[in-house]
Amino acid sequence: MCGRFAASGKPEDIVELFGVEQWDPAETLAPSWNVAPTNSAFVVLDRVPRGGSRAVRQLRVLRWGLVPQWSKSAETAVKMINARSDTVHEKPSYRQAFASRRCILPVDGYYEWQTVAAERGKPRKKPFFVARADGTPLALAGLYEFWRDRTVPADHPAAWLVTFTIVTTDAEESLAPIHERMPLFLDPASYDEWLDPGQADPDELRRLLIPPPPGALLATPVSPAVGNIRNDGPELKEPWAEVEYETTLF
Repeated sequence: MCGRFAASGKPEDIVELFGVEQWDPAETLAPSWNVAPTNSAFVVLDRVPRGGSRAVRQLRVLRWGLVPQWSKSAETAVKMINARSDTVHEKPSYRQAFASRRCILPVDGYYEWQTVAAERGKPRKKPFFVARADGTPLALAGLYEFWRDRTVPADHPAAWLVTFTIVTTDAEESLAPIHERMPLFLDPASYDEWLDPGQADPDELRRLLIPPPPGALLATPVSPAVGNIRNDGPELKEPWAEVEYETTLF
């Protein structure tokens, strides 16, 4: 799964990397090395603007945790941070978004916790930071959705909520000992087809959702401090030695 990630890329760099055509500089975010569910993040998507005739690539700030259109409450977001690639095309919560509202989440990498047996007491959780071995950003496959809060007038600033979820798959062999699931990331050659709102063939879209080749990702043990969402900073990605897990409490 993916329950925490780091996203410190500058919007200007994301715009250049993904060929973004539309971005409002006023819609900005501070870098974060500890993004948690219900936090906001930069998302790349293709969408036809109102009154337009073609899809335009946009950089948007959306909230993590998908809220389906039919949901009565936004509270479901915390439970819907990930969507399984094997069922995303058929699950009621995701299938409409999968058909026409796909996005890419540019991140430095993500955190995953491995359950480690302890000599005494309860098993402990050991965090890892997982990123591309070549140091380039991860382009995570995602879905986004619009939700209307009908408890407020339609013209109220809080009337609409736009949220996203991250698509996951079985972990590749080197990552499976840490966790059985991992987020899917896309190669540049797949960006256009994945983002194209006119591409609705589920078989063609699922063809893009393939695990990375062995060695593409690198998992590095990091500080348990990442487990506290109040902690944020580039030091959370720094490697930790095993002895530090034995002597440090958070």
